[in-house]
Amino acid sequence: MNKFLSRRGCAVALGIFIAAINPTTAAYAQTVAAPAMSAAAQTIKSTGAATAVSVSSVTTAVANQVLGPTPAMIAAAKALPAAKTVSGVPVMAKEAAWLYRSGWSVHALADRYGANAPQLDEQSKCIAVAVYHEARGESAEGQLAVARVIMNRAASGLYPSDWCSVVKQPWQFSFVRAGQFPYTDTNCTAWRRAVGIAQLATSGAVPTLSTDVLWYHADYVAPSWGRRLNRAEKIGTHIFYRA
Repeated sequence: MNKFLSRRGCAVALGIFIAAINPTTAAYAQTVAAPAMSAAAQTIKSTGAATAVSVSSVTTAVANQVLGPTPAMIAAAKALPAAKTVSGVPVMAKEAAWLYRSGWSVHALADRYGANAPQLDEQSKCIAVAVYHEARGESAEGQLAVARVIMNRAASGLYPSDWCSVVKQPWQFSFVRAGQFPYTDTNCTAWRRAVGIAQLATSGAVPTLSTDVLWYHADYVAPSWGRRLNRAEKIGTHIFYRA
């Protein structure tokens, strides 16, 4: 497939084909939650209740200190309205969706869009940083799932409303220290792939976890809050949950 796309004539044909795709039919557009949320959710948000996410870079002892979702938060998550689909998918998303349906793997797409990628905006860069530090040892599918959880949280009304604030929220992501990100090697392959994953996630071009999945942890720990949630899927070393 890569050789096919590298041929000049075929690349032109592909570009014409992609440009003809109707934006309203592009698969898996970026999703956002409806603005309504329950009174319980508003109470949780106002008090800054914290939950746990991946603890892949810390020991089990430290991981068990991370706070989990409260019963009230779980109840509020169950009451969230269904997500809505946003129309007007970017050209990159249309191309990525077409390539995915044509057999390209998430790994190949992440490498394609991570190489020579345009400068990420601040919010998308926060997703890329989280993917890099939380899941760079995971498969591309696992990295995409981590990115989706961040987006789901921001859209849920139970967490801060922007992606950077979700990542920097206290006691959420183990790599964040006092609201600051550690050093990130932006010249390595892992970073370029994280950038590609961030672009795939924010464009909604490739299917991944549903919008109601808000929590996950590494499979080598067993936090008590996991027993209060419904397991959605296990991808690599991460187990993902919904209320």
